[in-house]
Amino acid sequence: MRPKNLVIQGNMTTTCLFSELDDRTLIDVAKQLAIDERRATATLLRALVEVDARRLYLGEGCASLFVWCTQVLHLSEGGAYNRIEVARAARTYPIILDLVEQSAITLTTARLLAPHLTPENHARVLEETRHKSKREVEAMIAALHPKPAAPTVIRRVQERRVVEPSLAPAPDDASSAGRLPVTPDPHVPRIEFAAAPARIEPLAPQQYRIQCTLSRETHDTLRRAQALLRHAVPTGDVGEILGRALVLLVQDLERRRFAKTTRPREGTPTDSRSRHIPAAVRRTVWARDEGRCAFQGRHGRCRETARLEFHHLEPYAVGGAATADNIALRCRAHNAYEARLFFGQPAMSHVPQPSTPRAISAGPPSE
Repeated sequence: MRPKNLVIQGNMTTTCLFSELDDRTLIDVAKQLAIDERRATATLLRALVEVDARRLYLGEGCASLFVWCTQVLHLSEGGAYNRIEVARAARTYPIILDLVEQSAITLTTARLLAPHLTPENHARVLEETRHKSKREVEAMIAALHPKPAAPTVIRRVQERRVVEPSLAPAPDDASSAGRLPVTPDPHVPRIEFAAAPARIEPLAPQQYRIQCTLSRETHDTLRRAQALLRHAVPTGDVGEILGRALVLLVQDLERRRFAKTTRPREGTPTDSRSRHIPAAVRRTVWARDEGRCAFQGRHGRCRETARLEFHHLEPYAVGGAATADNIALRCRAHNAYEARLFFGQPAMSHVPQPSTPRAISAGPPSE
């Protein structure tokens, strides 16, 4: 039997299968559950404020509120840390609890802001943080407390290595003399030590620190660029060189993908039998849609700016022409979504589902 789920509607608790709900009802139920979760989180924070103030965790046999939250409430370490920091900030600035309950700020953004709030700035800062992303909040914090510019550091790091699982004794083990090496168990996964992920951190208004790992080829290219630009950048500043390189890269990508140019040529007539989208149409659509997905949902326009594709409003398969009036920008997810709406799910079963975007696609645009 399939497990049943609880659907909460007001003060009523109804047992049903989510898979049996129609689309509109399921969306409404999910929204209500999110509201209930935020209310429960805010209520827990209010309780933690009092538990912390009274130090009730000591009588429970825990040396700290963190230990009590992780060992008694069974919160994750990260979840406990966020909630404790926000609860302690809310003791001084109770408005934080209301904003969390309203989903105006998240626990993470509230925790990031907490050390930077003062009696003079907390009302303004919290109001400006409404519905801001973590990245936007980090930029606000950098404006509140700017950090000095990061020094340029280029150093060699340990190369990625893979450790093969083996049951063989250590080479210096005297008891292993004369023994044959043991074949590694194929069912034991290999352990791979990868390079640390790239980081982009705001230091101050208009200043960011970037930390990443370069390949040997990219490192050599960077050094070559420094040498070639010594006449214009005598210090060899990596930040300025990367800035110049990225400007050229973006210009090249926009030229190839969206035909953006400072000297456009007159467009040629569109052949209704061709799937080709003329450069003039791509330029017009890119400018009109402001370089982001133009899909309009019930709660506004999609904000995606990555993995953009040219979408036929009237599909090419039914005679839709490649004109500016019939072409619009769509992210990959909404392009596939509208295709499923028009052609139906069975007809689109062969089309791979869009994955979570991780980078800007530079490939050729598709319908």
